[in-house]
Formats: sequence, C-alpha cells, structure tokens
Amino acid sequence: MDPGAYDSTVQSTTNCRCSSRHVGSVGQSDSGRYRLEHGQMGTTQMSVSNGVALHTTEELIAIHRAAGDAVVRLTRWADNFPGPGVRFADLTPVFADAEGFGAVLDALVSCAPDADTIAAVDARGFLLGAGAAAKMGAGVVAVRKVGKLPPPVLSRSYSLEYGSSTLEIPANGFDLTGRNVLVIDDVLATGGTLEAAVQLVELGGANVVGVAVVLEIEELRGRDRFLKYPLTSLVKV
Repeated sequence: MDPGAYDSTVQSTTNCRCSSRHVGSVGQSDSGRYRLEHGQMGTTQMSVSNGVALHTTEELIAIHRAAGDAVVRLTRWADNFPGPGVRFADLTPVFADAEGFGAVLDALVSCAPDADTIAAVDARGFLLGAGAAAKMGAGVVAVRKVGKLPPPVLSRSYSLEYGSSTLEIPANGFDLTGRNVLVIDDVLATGGTLEAAVQLVELGGANVVGVAVVLEIEELRGRDRFLKYPLTSLVKV
C-alpha cells in the first residue's frame, strides 16, 4: 500500500482510510453490473492452468461478487478516524472470517491462473499473497520494506508525498527469471508502493502477469500507473 502518500482526507495506513463518503455500488458499474478489471474474458470452460481451474465469464463474475460482498459485509468502518472527515476501513474482520477470507483468496487466484509465483507486498499483502499461493500451489516472494533483509538485495525506491521509501527482495537464493508473477497487495491508493513492487519483480527477471488488490481508492488514480498490466480490484471506494 501507500502509507503517507496522500493528503489528510484520503489516506491508507493500517488497512484503508478513505474520504468521508458512503460506498455506493461497490464493485459495480453505473448500470449495476459487476466490474471485472482484468479485461475481456472468454466464455469457454477450460480445465486447469498451473493447478488453478479456469472459469467462464459468468463463474468469474460470481467469484468476484462473492469476494466483494464479503469485503463490504465484514469491513469495519469508522467515521472521523483517525481524524475529522476521514472514514477508516479496517480489513481485519475480513481476514478473520474463514468464509470471507476464502472468497477473497478465490477471487485473487482467479486473476492470473497462469501465474506460478506470487509477489506479496509488505505487510498485509503477506497474508493475502501466502493464502493465494497456497491455493494455487505456487511459491510466494515477500517484497520487504528497506532494512528487513540481509544483503545482497535488489531494491527499488519510490516517492511519497514527503520523502521516499524503498522495497527489497533477495538478490540470491532463488531465481525469478522467466517466472510468471501475480503481484498482490491489500490497497491501491496512489500506487507508488505497488508500482515499485512490480518494477522490482521485473528487475529480478520475472514476467508480471497480473496485479491484484482488495480495495482501490478510485479518486487517487493509482490505476493510471498500471495501464500495461492486468489490474484487478475486488472493491472500489
């Protein structure tokens, strides 16, 4: 996510903080139809890709609707926290509910059935990425904040509203070259952190086949950074 990367009325730190307005048709377009953010999908049922069942468009819609409904139903909202005009969304109850968490993982896995590796962004992305990787039978790479790993490391810095930060992955011990990677985080806000994670994975030689988040704060336009990648957000606020 992008802590400290936006103004005092729209923020995201511990889970998600968004401006003080009610969420409308979450995950739906103006016509009321559920939005899938990873492009056009075929309607032919196929069997398995990398151990993950492929789905028809209708099945994908149902999977993503179930996940979006779970996020909306279970997220703990608090108005005027941590300050006036801020509406705080705590995803902890989503993770704590077996059925809801499972629905979220199913939706994330469906975003990139051809992925053989998950890159999970520090820190809540670790929960999502590990769960998705286990469901897919894939490996998981923890994209760490600076200073958490011994050298040698690959690193990528990115700008925040005030200053900068850096993400890192190990430079040896495993090889990302040629791997098909799905990058997962909990929230897409301004997109700086997630973009750095994508660039870091590519620096390691991997192919990024998808990017997925649970919540997207639309007004911060983080999606604009990912025009060349399939990007899925389960819920938009």
